[in-house]
Amino acid sequence: MAERPTADVLTKPDAALEMTLRPSLFSDFTGQAKVKERLEIAVEAARRRSEPLDHILLNGPPGLGKTTLANIIAKSMDATLKSTSGPTIEKAGDLAGLLTNLEEGDVLFIDEIHRLQKTIEEYLYPAMEDFKLDIIIDQGPNARSIRLNLPRFTLIGATTRSGLLSAPLLTRFPIRERVDYYSAEQLQKIVIRAARLLNIEIEDLGGMEIARRSRGTPRIANNLLKRVRDYAQVRGDGRITAALADKALALLDIDRHGLDEMDKRILEAIIVKFGGGPVGVSSLAVAVGEEPDTIEEVYEPYLIMEGYLNRTSQGRVVTELAHQRLGLVGLRPESQPKLL
Repeated sequence: MAERPTADVLTKPDAALEMTLRPSLFSDFTGQAKVKERLEIAVEAARRRSEPLDHILLNGPPGLGKTTLANIIAKSMDATLKSTSGPTIEKAGDLAGLLTNLEEGDVLFIDEIHRLQKTIEEYLYPAMEDFKLDIIIDQGPNARSIRLNLPRFTLIGATTRSGLLSAPLLTRFPIRERVDYYSAEQLQKIVIRAARLLNIEIEDLGGMEIARRSRGTPRIANNLLKRVRDYAQVRGDGRITAALADKALALLDIDRHGLDEMDKRILEAIIVKFGGGPVGVSSLAVAVGEEPDTIEEVYEPYLIMEGYLNRTSQGRVVTELAHQRLGLVGLRPESQPKLL
């Protein structure tokens, strides 16, 4: 039996371990094979030409590795990565400060880029295309424009909702990649790797038990691993087996199909309160006490992917599978509207 992890390892703050679990090389990044290959080719080609990489837009649900890929790209280019997010750039001066502090070849990563204000987006257009920044000085009759030259840099934008990006901004990203959900086998590799880095003893079947309940998302898999680790330390011998992982995840209200408490509340609300649907996302959000954006971005994609929920022209409706999983009676799928 492998040596059990020490107390020091087990009590490290989770925040301090976050970067430890992130792969820093393409070779360590699991999944997204085609995306990874295309990005590797683009990086290698740019390195051979001794040029900064073209601007990149990474699109996909949260927790799938967009930030990790941005870090890997910057490291592969031997570039400095500077990170920010759309909501934190409140005025043009904030963006100007970021851009004028960049050096040749730097990578600027903007998370949630779809939440940039439209007026600020317009300042990005010449910066991305011509590497120039137009700044307006003063107001009224004394207003004048000053054009600043910027070093050639790479902008990497990450978004969960690319449809909210304006067409002019979208077309200024020559490289656009979508990251998608992971298979249970891919997540198992991620869980086993994370356990090794955290000095946690884990069986392959224990890793699979965590992986198949992780909603196809590496971030969730790593978070569940830490919670199962805590359970193994307190209620077990520190070793994660399939049986122990099952007990720990049941305590977290995550069933064997990967549905958590909110997933079940959403499906139950549609079946019981809205007769199986259709129901609009705003009404559904009020019924379950959650924000509409959270339902659309966090819960709904997984429920649709797993076949529990459908979108129709009139609203959300549950499927036969949802009725079977929850054992509840409502409007049957045969009488529901046609899918979009």
